Amino acid sequence: MHDQPKYVPLRQSSFFGDERSARSLVPGTVARGALNADPLLHTGKVNGADATMFPFAIDAQVMARGQERFNIFCSPCHGGAGMGDGMVVRRGFRRPPTFHQDRLRSAPVGQLFDVITNGFGAMPDYATQIPPADRWAIVAYLRALQLSEHATLADVPTDKRNELDR
Repeated sequence: MHDQPKYVPLRQSSFFGDERSARSLVPGTVARGALNADPLLHTGKVNGADATMFPFAIDAQVMARGQERFNIFCSPCHGGAGMGDGMVVRRGFRRPPTFHQDRLRSAPVGQLFDVITNGFGAMPDYATQIPPADRWAIVAYLRALQLSEHATLADVPTDKRNELDR
């Protein structure tokens, strides 16, 4: 098996007329898993601008997945509540911004998705670690964190308000 006929990439070959061992891709070939037909889902942008809506419906299952992924990937730096007080900050690393400041509360969801995808400042990109649907789930959970931090009594359903006194 050690000595078998094979073509080494970019080496000469007498088998093909152009004497190249590497073959060109067939026109229109798309790598498996690389066809990003939905630009909103994969980039967080609509016509080149940050999206203001999610590419799919947000339900309890998406929120649970977003919380799980947030706790794994985001909370080490941003903290469990998004205050920017995660464990790595306590160990001396640079403090990220709190998610509860007005600038980030008013940022379009597409911008938050883009930062997770491509990184920003000291934050690395997570495009290879977190699939697009999970990045959107994290953004949805992040919006819930922001809402919970600035919620008023009017935001609580009337049938649940009596539970607040407990």
